[in-house]
Amino acid sequence: MSVNPLAKHFRQPAIYMKLPSAGRFWPPETLTLPATGDIPVYPMTAKDEIVLRTPDALMNGQGIIDVIQSCCPSITDAWKMPSIDVDAVLIAIRIASYGNQMDVDVVCPNCQHEHAIGVDLSYLLDNVKVPDYTTKIKFSQINVKLHPQQYFSVNAANQIRYEEQRILNALTSEDIAEDVKVAEYTRHIKKIVDLNIDILVGSTEYIETDDSTVVNNPEFIKEFYLNCDTEIVHGLQNKLTDIAKAAGIPDIKNICPSCAKEYSLPMEFDYSNFFVRNS
Repeated sequence: MSVNPLAKHFRQPAIYMKLPSAGRFWPPETLTLPATGDIPVYPMTAKDEIVLRTPDALMNGQGIIDVIQSCCPSITDAWKMPSIDVDAVLIAIRIASYGNQMDVDVVCPNCQHEHAIGVDLSYLLDNVKVPDYTTKIKFSQINVKLHPQQYFSVNAANQIRYEEQRILNALTSEDIAEDVKVAEYTRHIKKIVDLNIDILVGSTEYIETDDSTVVNNPEFIKEFYLNCDTEIVHGLQNKLTDIAKAAGIPDIKNICPSCAKEYSLPMEFDYSNFFVRNS
């Protein structure tokens, strides 16, 4: 048979979602955005669930990419998606696969009582905070226009940061000679500095000079950040910190069943257990 008679029983979109970015910041040919602005989200397949249980696939980011492109066919290159869309898309995939509620184990910060709460993921999805990228950052002779990093850059930075921290921790071993420690420490500190500069470059859309010259070449921008006054680098890093605080998933308000006090619960998802079905 040329047509599978079971095809009509294949998975169908479970929900439709609007991206926090509204399709902005996506490179050409990485997203097919319908006229309505809503992209379809399909439930995960058995293969997708297996991928998300594979530590190596999660560590290098490929597992997340594979699942996003499997469940959101409108996204054709998830590596290049803006970072502000990642959490929202993954929340939508979990809703499509397992429903709106996710059980979370929490500890009351007031009385240390351990208990579980049910989190309404639809509320989180509808209230993902998008930072302001429209305002240029002004310095004495230049203006810097920021934009979200691509997921590929964020994932690469996280991997490097993890590896660097692991190596630096290992250098505390008494079995390593002191001169070796100093050399290794110096080398890895340089890599961390380079990482911070790369994050700035990946977050910069362009730099505009006082004579209205617009520079968007990443190599030129990196060379500038390596040779400019520290005031500019520190100012941009502080701005990125402010953006990170203003972006992302809203906190959840909860009342402790033990002490009856209300507290805010920051929602930070660990993707190794985020896609585990509620028991």
